[in-house]
Amino acid sequence: MASVEATKNRWLVAASAMAIHLSIGSVYAYSVYQNPLQDALGWTITDVSLGFTVAIFTLGIASASLGRYVEKYGPRLSGLAAATAFGGGTILAGLSIQVGSHAGFLLTYGVVAGVGLGVGYITPVSTLVSWFPDRRGLATGLAVLGFGSGALITGPVANYLMGATSIPATFYTLGAGYFLAMVAGASYLQKPPEGWVPAGMDREEMEGRDGVVVVKTDLEDLAAKEAIRTPQFVLVWLVVFINVSAGIMLLSVASNMTQAITGATPATAAGVVGLLGIFNGAGRIVWSSLSDYVGRTRTYATFFVVQLVAFLALPHLTTTWLFAGTMFLIITCYGGGFACLPAYLADLFGTRELGAIHGYTLTAWSLAGVAGPTLVSRIVGLTGSYELSFYVVSAALVVGLACVGLLRWRIGVVRRAQLDGTPHGVTH
Repeated sequence: MASVEATKNRWLVAASAMAIHLSIGSVYAYSVYQNPLQDALGWTITDVSLGFTVAIFTLGIASASLGRYVEKYGPRLSGLAAATAFGGGTILAGLSIQVGSHAGFLLTYGVVAGVGLGVGYITPVSTLVSWFPDRRGLATGLAVLGFGSGALITGPVANYLMGATSIPATFYTLGAGYFLAMVAGASYLQKPPEGWVPAGMDREEMEGRDGVVVVKTDLEDLAAKEAIRTPQFVLVWLVVFINVSAGIMLLSVASNMTQAITGATPATAAGVVGLLGIFNGAGRIVWSSLSDYVGRTRTYATFFVVQLVAFLALPHLTTTWLFAGTMFLIITCYGGGFACLPAYLADLFGTRELGAIHGYTLTAWSLAGVAGPTLVSRIVGLTGSYELSFYVVSAALVVGLACVGLLRWRIGVVRRAQLDGTPHGVTH
């Protein structure tokens, strides 16, 4: 394979991806709008929360339904479309707030900006994996770190703007800022030239296939419609669903739960919630980087073992910072699961239509975003305690660990079939 020079710096490509994910990651700061919208418009907590729920649900649906278009039109056009939808939806949400329309807010922030969330989330993924075949986990971890850290920027900025101007003006300003940052990031995104491999990577690890550079250690090289018919995809989907359900359940009630179990003050609990964001982001880069060395399957198995022990311990921890530290550990696994996912999908299915495959997998996030918070709210409503929810989640984590074990077994089956030269198919 002849040496091919790249016209882009791959680390600047990673920075561009982070610019997009930092912008759309602002959705994690949504809670800062809760009290201001209730006070200004008389909306209930459920009314305001619905905007976030619709946005996250739309993210999953959009990433699944538009993933093939992201692959077809490339990262630059897809990134520009995401910038238009997310930035424009945020600006239109400000207009809906200005006229006091709750339905308009759900349509603009929940649906329009939600589409931008979905497209923006998957747009940089296959591009980054192509630029970092030697360090897939690190590359996708950097981008998804941006998504997990977006709230750290948007939270204080939005609070300042709402105090200095007004709620609609805050949405106008933020929407314009998101648009500009995402356009800047999308403008630099580009797949590496055909035949390019990073300096220092052994060319024996690479091969050309249909004009695409492929890592030989990938399990298979499948189109999206083929990948979703495999047992591997079903198992990965279940792994993601369970991992996200556990983490998002905790995030949805972290403040109230900390106060109820440890007796912490509201101010202390708020501090714990703020630190959760830091550990969410840290887990994305630490776990994804580690997965490059220990393997993605072992990393996901570790997530479930760590969380199983942590969830079983939580109801018995009444010391505030011991309880908080255990939650921090769980949230690193939650963030790490997102960061390792694109690299894992590339390991299993190749990079030919990785964006589309990633999009289909993120439907697990959409459903988990409903299942996790609903589970804990129903249990607390029925029992008046969080304790049962810990045990229910622990049982789910055992199922998740079993899914990882089955996935490892299935990978072995495919590998052996490839060595024997016998067909294993994509529908078995």
